[in-house]
Amino acid sequence: MASSPFLSRIPINNKTISFSSSLSPSFPFSPSTLSHRKRNPNALRVQAKIREIFMPALSSTMTEGKIVSWIKSEGDVLSKGESVVVVESDKADMDVETFYDGILAAIVVPEGETAPVGAPIGLLAETEEEIAEAKAKAASKAGGSSSPATPVSSPDTSTPAPAIPQPPPAPAAPEGPRKTTATPFAKKLARQHKVDINKVVGTGPYGRITPADVEAAAGIAVSKPSVSPASPAAAAAPVMAAASSSAPPPLPGSNVVPFTSMQAAVSKNMVESLSVPTFRVGYPLTTDALDALYEKVKPKGVTMTALLAKAAAMALVQHPVVNASCKDGKSFTYNSKINIAVAVAINGGLITPVLQDADKLDLYLLSKKWKELVEKARAKQLQPQEYNSGTFTLSNLGMFGVDRFDAILPPGQGAIMAVGASKPTVVADKDGFFSVKSKMLVNVTADHRIVYGADLAAFLQTFAKIVENPESLTL
Repeated sequence: MASSPFLSRIPINNKTISFSSSLSPSFPFSPSTLSHRKRNPNALRVQAKIREIFMPALSSTMTEGKIVSWIKSEGDVLSKGESVVVVESDKADMDVETFYDGILAAIVVPEGETAPVGAPIGLLAETEEEIAEAKAKAASKAGGSSSPATPVSSPDTSTPAPAIPQPPPAPAAPEGPRKTTATPFAKKLARQHKVDINKVVGTGPYGRITPADVEAAAGIAVSKPSVSPASPAAAAAPVMAAASSSAPPPLPGSNVVPFTSMQAAVSKNMVESLSVPTFRVGYPLTTDALDALYEKVKPKGVTMTALLAKAAAMALVQHPVVNASCKDGKSFTYNSKINIAVAVAINGGLITPVLQDADKLDLYLLSKKWKELVEKARAKQLQPQEYNSGTFTLSNLGMFGVDRFDAILPPGQGAIMAVGASKPTVVADKDGFFSVKSKMLVNVTADHRIVYGADLAAFLQTFAKIVENPESLTL
């Protein structure tokens, strides 16, 4: 068949169908089929779509996100890669981009509200004709999620008046002669109440007639200490009392504040850490040489945190088991990188920016990187890999004058170091002479499944040598 500028080929079922202005004798379809296709010109046309903008998972621990602000408004035309909305994850605020061109037709989740990961937060239309359809779809989603639960009518809970207890009827005595066996007190009661004891059926051992049998035959209610069944409310009272004692109501005038996303993530991690068996080791360090070095490099922008992070990274190179991690309780991993996470308190929570490859960066580059991470953390602009890739954590409260404290081990790490303040301390040398030296106490909390006491002691000895002879930190 001759070539034509209007000829196109579409593979279907590993065959190629040729469309041209004339019929080909080898065309695999009958003319009737072709005419049917010609009567449906839209069969091969790509239909426009209404796409959903989903709540992204911005970290491995994120389960829901909060809409901080919508950068774009309904009706705005969007281009692929353009930022649309700012989402607050459990660690940072991040811009969310669109993967498609289109029109922001509807906002499903407004600013200030939360949505689970994967839930639609907005709708993107390809054409203006689809905006109305998208708005209707958004309204149905909002209506379905906010529809109140139908109240269930409670059944009538009126309690009927208790019936007056009636004495149980005395069991009928079997006919025919029998030998009567009764207790002495039962016989006495029978004479008093004029009851024919031969007609009383005993309920005691071996058919013995008891005083209760005589009283029942005389029509006297048996005097027993009645124990009224506990009502459901009474039965639930001890449980409610126990619950209320464990969680007392807030005091009058108190203000209950829900967790932010970051605080909820911190709470979850702290609870998760309770399942890890840990132990703690403290070690005193002499910091006179480190303090002198800090005074020299401080004008160049070096912080004490950077010095300590560098010293910890150098020590971890020699003791990789302290840099290891155990996540499944069945094996542990020697991490290929030494990433020092440093705890930073920010408004409304706590975050641990990570100095990646801290052992390979020189002190000045490490300090510059640390300054950038702190600024991004306080602006809530950290990327996930900048706060969730730590292999060892450092927490320093020395700047607040705290001399010692214990830190809680973060999930997925092998150890965390708590650094106290350096203070003048009177010490005695081996000859018995006294002097004043600056001493600092560090406490390390470690996962006892992978790090043992000797491992941690050896690591702290190496760390102490680096701190007390800090020249290697500037190399």
